[in-house]
Amino acid sequence: MLRLCDIHAALGGVLHGDGTRAIAGLASLESAGPDRLAFVGQARHAAAIESTQAAALIVPPELVPRASARGPCIETSQPYPYFARLTQWWRARQLAAQRAAADPAEPAIHPSAWVHPSAELAAGVRLGAFVVVEAGAQIGADCEIGAHCVIGARARIGAQARLAAQVVIGHDCTLGARCIVHSGAVIGADGFGFAAHEERWLKIEQLGAVRIGDEVEIGANTCIDRGTLDDTVLEDGVKLDNLIQIGHNVRIGAHTAMAGCVGVAGSAQIGAHCTFGGGAGVLGHLRIVDHVHITAATLVSRSILKPGQYSGAFPIDDNANWEKNAATLRQLYALRQRLKALEKKF
Repeated sequence: MLRLCDIHAALGGVLHGDGTRAIAGLASLESAGPDRLAFVGQARHAAAIESTQAAALIVPPELVPRASARGPCIETSQPYPYFARLTQWWRARQLAAQRAAADPAEPAIHPSAWVHPSAELAAGVRLGAFVVVEAGAQIGADCEIGAHCVIGARARIGAQARLAAQVVIGHDCTLGARCIVHSGAVIGADGFGFAAHEERWLKIEQLGAVRIGDEVEIGANTCIDRGTLDDTVLEDGVKLDNLIQIGHNVRIGAHTAMAGCVGVAGSAQIGAHCTFGGGAGVLGHLRIVDHVHITAATLVSRSILKPGQYSGAFPIDDNANWEKNAATLRQLYALRQRLKALEKKF
């Protein structure tokens, strides 16, 4: 059990009210009980301040009077990033407590794990049951590798990376420091490369690898294919949701984020600080510059060389133009009926 002042001391902000209020956990405004901490990100959610049962709130400056009237609160100019840092801090404390409570006799490397004699494991590495680490692989300090993971030959994993159960890191692939990879992800499968010849497909061997930067997070059952000759590259801070397909030789710039079921075809080049809504698709060999935002289910069928928000599948356009055309399309049937009526008159 923590006190509100402990959180304030760790993360900052301005504390209003009783800092000794006990905090047992974090919760949403709707579900929070009298020992939970919740946050209000925007003024439009202010009505929930009176109805929530939370012990304390994280609020922006304009909501401090309303929040402090019901109880203690922490003021911050950026409630959502503050809450994100709070979840990280809370999770780190939970993990530390779990390690402290663990049986000291429990081995860091499960007896069923298999590590090739030429593989290198740094201090603090933990391997779950039935993990396989192949020849020449390198795993950095304090990594946690979940049960049934496979680390291919000569693969390299940076310090403090966390792999959930059943992740595959293919041979010669690189994963940076502090990355998180969720269950079922496959990094370094062959790219989809075939040459048509006499009504058959000839396999093009995929001789490149995958290079992933630091602090990248990869969702469950996401697949990142190795390059044909050059490597597939994800730069620092990229965030991928579940069930995403990244084709061979793709390059994704730093801090770009993609929601579930996005598909990126081979050799597409995507800039930094871009976002892709769920189900969006990018055709191969296209270029997308930095700070482009693609809305859900949009098909990117041409290169985008100007930052901005883009939408649609019929075809893609600047978002403002697409919205105007979409509004006109909804009226198309009524316009057709009016045109037919006019034709009958003349």
